[in-house]
Amino acid sequence: MPGQLYKAAAIVGAAESNQIGFLETPVTSLQLHIEAIRNVCDQTGIPISRIDGVFSTGWSTELCEHLGIKPKYIDTTAVGGCSFEMHVHHALAAIYSGIIEVALITHGENGHSARKIGNGGAGNYARGGGTQSPSHEMTVAYGLAGAASGYAHAMVRHMHRHGTRREDYAHIAKVSRDWATLNPRAAMYSRKKHPFGGPITVQQVEESRLIAWPLTILHCCMVTDHGGAVLVCSPRVARSLRTRPVWIAGAGEAMGHGNMLEMEDFTATSARQSAEAAYTMAGMGPADMEMAMVYDSFTITAAITMEMLGLARPGEGHLFWKDGRAAPGGSFPVNTNGGGLSFNHSGMYGMPLLIEAWRQLSGTAEDGIHGDPGKQTRARSCVVNGTGGSLSTTGTLVLVADD
Repeated sequence: MPGQLYKAAAIVGAAESNQIGFLETPVTSLQLHIEAIRNVCDQTGIPISRIDGVFSTGWSTELCEHLGIKPKYIDTTAVGGCSFEMHVHHALAAIYSGIIEVALITHGENGHSARKIGNGGAGNYARGGGTQSPSHEMTVAYGLAGAASGYAHAMVRHMHRHGTRREDYAHIAKVSRDWATLNPRAAMYSRKKHPFGGPITVQQVEESRLIAWPLTILHCCMVTDHGGAVLVCSPRVARSLRTRPVWIAGAGEAMGHGNMLEMEDFTATSARQSAEAAYTMAGMGPADMEMAMVYDSFTITAAITMEMLGLARPGEGHLFWKDGRAAPGGSFPVNTNGGGLSFNHSGMYGMPLLIEAWRQLSGTAEDGIHGDPGKQTRARSCVVNGTGGSLSTTGTLVLVADD
């Protein structure tokens, strides 16, 4: 049976910044934020002045000054790529409690441009912090010097425990690219758009440049520029708009560890707990889901997450991609925008998950701009899961289309 917060709020619009991907002219994170906010307000018809709650990874007060608003509710939760799924959870609670009616969740991160203009222009929290934390120094001593090395450890353990091979996970990258070739906004949409764009094969994934064994570069996400914003509203406001609402049926969040050395099991994440909370609130379960948007910072992230969401048995998450269920035309679409592997990944990927879930469930994923023919699915329910840190924090949502 659904909990009290079931359908207490809806995502009523989702938009991106004007330009995303590997931008030739550097942009600031603030510019990406503002463009996305303007676009989602234009899309929904909600004026900026009506926003009474602002949620971002540390940018909220500065954004409010740029927007000229003084909200009733401010959230700066910043725990990595799942922060935006958590923001939806928090906005749902704030709306249900009657504190606010219109919540803005926004993100802008110039992961690519920052290489040209320096970290000072980046949107990630905690950059430029100076001295490394004792936690990070301890981790480096054991060979976990960066994201790829940490996730490589998880992949090796997963392969050892379940008898899988690197090639099994390569199918995730290949199918993600298939979806990207249906998405004109995807960085890897075509070879014309990017020298390494267009369709790829499992063999190409396997033979691409090694980053941290067993991860080759095509097992890893990109680092791009991306801005995105969604508006979450009360049912009263949602019903008055020209856009189609996508209802928040369930939400949950969890943390397994901070430092990866404290991770109890490299093959399991806190997504199991956050998903259980979301399913319970929704009064639904894995069998009720028709589509998934899952964090794919690396192919192993996506495989493990499918297992944690209860969609696959341990060691079998990769089969969704290998047997074609997750692919265009498959029975269970996954990451229909191309994912962090082939669409965009600025550093924290949770926002594109929300945007694509709204587009799919509102029936606007295939419109000549956000999708070519074949990108729009018939799914009416979607489980969305973001992952933060080194497989540390997770936020899970159950979203359903309007009746």
